[in-house]
Amino acid sequence: MSKRDYYEILEISKESNEVDIKKAYRKMAIKFHPDKNPGDNEAEEKFKEAAEAYEVLSNAETRQRYDRFGHDGVKGHASGGYGMSMDDIFSNFGDVFGSAFGGFGSGFGSSSRRRHVNRGSNLRVKVKLTIEEIASGVKKKIKVNKYIQCDSCSGSGAKGGSSYNTCSTCHGTGQVTRVTNTFLGQMQTTSTCPACGGEGQVVTSKCMSCGGDGIVRGEEVITIDIPAGVADEMQLSVSGKGNAGARSGINGDLIVLIEEAEHKDLIRDGDNLIYNHFISYTDAALGCTISVPTLGGTAKIKIEAGTQSGKVLRLKNKGIPHLQHYGVGDLLVNISVWTPQSLSRDEKSMLEKMRKSDNFIPSPTKSQRNIFSRMKEYFQ
Repeated sequence: MSKRDYYEILEISKESNEVDIKKAYRKMAIKFHPDKNPGDNEAEEKFKEAAEAYEVLSNAETRQRYDRFGHDGVKGHASGGYGMSMDDIFSNFGDVFGSAFGGFGSGFGSSSRRRHVNRGSNLRVKVKLTIEEIASGVKKKIKVNKYIQCDSCSGSGAKGGSSYNTCSTCHGTGQVTRVTNTFLGQMQTTSTCPACGGEGQVVTSKCMSCGGDGIVRGEEVITIDIPAGVADEMQLSVSGKGNAGARSGINGDLIVLIEEAEHKDLIRDGDNLIYNHFISYTDAALGCTISVPTLGGTAKIKIEAGTQSGKVLRLKNKGIPHLQHYGVGDLLVNISVWTPQSLSRDEKSMLEKMRKSDNFIPSPTKSQRNIFSRMKEYFQ
């Protein structure tokens, strides 16, 4: 659906709390409610758009991912943009509509006349990715053990040829109303019908395969489209790929937890990659050309004569792509000079001669001398 900012849709700030978000959604829902705007397709789209925004921002976990990664962080989660019907919206957010719309709208908008829709539970899986896969994006096929729709009854829960009867307890409304006397007067409460579970109807003969639930244990191979730039412990949501809902209900979601495998040479730091490379004392003094690993192979880098240990060389656009924005991180090559730990007699002799040369006496730069001066003052 919409790629507009969710905070903009609900006309709230990023500092808004849960109460503010709910109030803002109720306001938008009332404004664009189909009962108030019959035949207005634009109002219906804005009504669904507000539901999508509320679904993400009303949940602390999805809101945190949205604030950090934007729409890509909750890709596939917001059901409003992935096939949520009007019935789905009223079913999922009935507590909001119940107080927001009171009694107006005798059609599908009236929560007191709506039947309960079963929703399957969410599933969680962990997917391990290499840095190469993270950098390019990847499609993963995984086999998930979960509840699926019963083939024998096509998910209805009814034995072949049997029918449904209207629930005699709630008379098809899915809800029962009770009136109790208190010292303040009569109090009326409405709750889900215990006889039919809020569905408004009961099956005359249950399916033998699923026992009337409409779902059975099974397996499904699911393809997950993972965008480039995801990070370790990030969660993606695939809408409708969780457990099936009982008796032709709504499927839950599949929550995918990203696990990043360590690279043998490269270290990830946000969108940048770090490679630590050791060079010899002579290479640092004379200069050389080195080969460093990249995600696409290797790259040649020239080491200038006189390079000091701790020098960082930057290879532009050789890192990880930004998840939400354009651009790619860099590859940072950290140069360290290796000091030999054992020397032959001849090597020691040569180094002794070199030590007497002025070129081998450390001569700090001006910036280094300033640092040393500040450190000296600090420790005095």
